[in-house]
Amino acid sequence: MKVLKNTIVAISFVAALGTVVLARANQIVTIGTGGVTGVYYPTGGAICRLVNKSIKEHGILCSVESTGGSIYNINTLRAGKLDMAIVQSDWQYHAYNGSSKFTNLGSFKDLRSIFSVHPELFTVVAQSGKGIKTFNDLKGKRVNIGNPGSGQHGTVGVLMDKMGWNMDDFKQVYELKAGEQSKALCDNKIDAMVYTVGHPSGAIQEATTVCDSVIVEVNNVAAQKLTSENNHYRSATILGGMYRGNTDDVATFGVGATFVSSSEIPEEVIYNVVKSVFENLDDFRRLHPAFTNLKKEEMVSDGLSAPLHRGAQKYYREVGLIQ
Repeated sequence: MKVLKNTIVAISFVAALGTVVLARANQIVTIGTGGVTGVYYPTGGAICRLVNKSIKEHGILCSVESTGGSIYNINTLRAGKLDMAIVQSDWQYHAYNGSSKFTNLGSFKDLRSIFSVHPELFTVVAQSGKGIKTFNDLKGKRVNIGNPGSGQHGTVGVLMDKMGWNMDDFKQVYELKAGEQSKALCDNKIDAMVYTVGHPSGAIQEATTVCDSVIVEVNNVAAQKLTSENNHYRSATILGGMYRGNTDDVATFGVGATFVSSSEIPEEVIYNVVKSVFENLDDFRRLHPAFTNLKKEEMVSDGLSAPLHRGAQKYYREVGLIQ
């Protein structure tokens, strides 16, 4: 927990929130998100906007931190350097169970779910004219798989393991951040980029607007096995017409963006954060197109592997969302 008088981050909020708002705060909480061009960062911003709107009632000031993504967020939350974070549902599962990239660290049993947010689709965008129509066509190509702390970097590895591939199957592997990959694609530095993201996405819009690029199908046998064998993966479709030059639906798979915390964070903090969002859900839905179809009943269960935080449980029981 970050107490106001000890938190440097609060300085950056003076201009945006004003000294009157800061004066009302006796606690500051920080949400780890992702790159500023993705959907995690505005998701954290949307949550904080609603929390800060009612600061006079609970005294909690919410701040957003741009980070390397899901795996970074989980590790930083585990180290006690974040209060809450947005992470992919598959990495929430692996962190809580101590599997995949978290095998050596062991299970993060203090990890707690708060609610799920929007669906995130495993999205591959390739330069037109490169002969790339499916994920299998990436063999021998220059591919950006995302920065090492990101969820998509890890999910690429999971998919490739299922396919029996390794990184040597690509001509060259790049680990660019989300905000760098669209430019690299259009500058012909890479042939394709991978991004696990909610749609519509600014980065995908950039890649399909600045240059001629296509969204690639990811529906091979390995992807189908991932969705059939694991509840934290699901079959998905990127709708045609969302991006320039991409008129047809594209089959892929996806995860869910989930909002998590630690059991170390006090019940009243999480209770008030959840209350701020759920009692203003119509406002929340309007803050990003990816939130349009959110339903409370699904948000309290979909993609959540770790137990609900006791503060979230308290609110959901009060309003009849759980027993």
